[in-house]
Amino acid sequence: MYLDLPIDESLLELANKAEVELAPIFKKYEQNALVNSAKVLSSFQGNMLSSSDFVEVTGYGYYDGGRDKLEKVYADIFKAEDALVRPQIMSGTHALSLTFFGLLNYGDTFISITGEPYDSLKSIIGLEGDSKNSLIKKGVKYEQIDLIDSDFDIEAIVARIKQSKVKLVEIQRSRGYSHRKSLSIDKIERVCKAIKQADNNVIIMVDNCYGDFVEQKEPIEVGADVIVGSLLKNLSGGIAKTGGYIVGKKDLIWSISERYSAPCIGKDIGANFNMIRDYFKGLYNAPNVVCSSLKTMTFASLMMQKLGFDVDPIFTEERTDIIQTANLGSADNLVKFCQGIQKGTAVESFVTPLPGRTPGYPHEEIMASGSFNTGSTIELSCDGPIVEPYTVYMQGGVTYEYGKLGVLIGLTEVLKNKDNHAVE
Repeated sequence: MYLDLPIDESLLELANKAEVELAPIFKKYEQNALVNSAKVLSSFQGNMLSSSDFVEVTGYGYYDGGRDKLEKVYADIFKAEDALVRPQIMSGTHALSLTFFGLLNYGDTFISITGEPYDSLKSIIGLEGDSKNSLIKKGVKYEQIDLIDSDFDIEAIVARIKQSKVKLVEIQRSRGYSHRKSLSIDKIERVCKAIKQADNNVIIMVDNCYGDFVEQKEPIEVGADVIVGSLLKNLSGGIAKTGGYIVGKKDLIWSISERYSAPCIGKDIGANFNMIRDYFKGLYNAPNVVCSSLKTMTFASLMMQKLGFDVDPIFTEERTDIIQTANLGSADNLVKFCQGIQKGTAVESFVTPLPGRTPGYPHEEIMASGSFNTGSTIELSCDGPIVEPYTVYMQGGVTYEYGKLGVLIGLTEVLKNKDNHAVE
């Protein structure tokens, strides 16, 4: 059945049993994909999407009707006033940096209300590294309030906002490299309501990376003012080659766009590099691709749980992003699993990833990603810092079938390892 793929026979029987248990959960993901597909289709039709919108605009990028329509579609889908969706935004980290520097000035205070920020943001804020251009070096004041049992400490957040002026609060929806759970739209709605009651002028910013289209609502719909994401993740649909998006209130998007380009120019400039068609097509595919990724990660969760690993979330939990973690118990297991995932990819399956230093990260990392678009994390990939408890962070799966095969090959490598766990 699986031809010459290196998959342990014992895992095939285990996978068949797992899929029987997963069938009702997969149905829920499919229903969610239908709802989000309806949003996309309705917006495409309402904005009269045409093949003429896919034309390349070069040079300064003035008068790009396709780009403007794409941003109207993003604003529609996210229930926002405006959007900035550009290939010049190179990553989710870049989109977040643009947003911070576009909205915060000398003397402003911003608070992370989800505790310690993701590793690559620490140098932007100025918590790590020696950059003279960090937020802190530019005179922005940073504070953080930790979560309590993977939920907002609303009492502490409200008390701090009432104490003195806070310009912006930042919510990281996904877990990043922490061991807390990702945050649901319901939890985000509760904290947004409390913040606005305490001070309606506070800007609520949500890092939406890995969370787009996972639920049937997005953070703008429950009180956020601006949300930020990457087009190498969920909304790429596995097609977009680069880019990022920022959606929210019109005045905020304009301020951010002036950081993206230049004062008084803002959104009115920027060639599309012939990517507009890919952006529309990727968005069109995104609900189904996110569905496949959720299936892949839920399958991985159950399989690894059956093999004795500590996983989060467990397969029955409601998911709020496309990330799956597992504590693999040893550096060797972590390395072997990532090497196995690399073997399960279509591109550069022959490459053997090894731990090493990665720009923006404080520890040695191992990363596996055999993707058609370099660094695309909606395609099956995994990574992790080489520190205890040797947690692997998995995401992606453009189709469930390819994702399943990749997970099985990855687990085969772990079973070969001397520190493996016995199959139940």
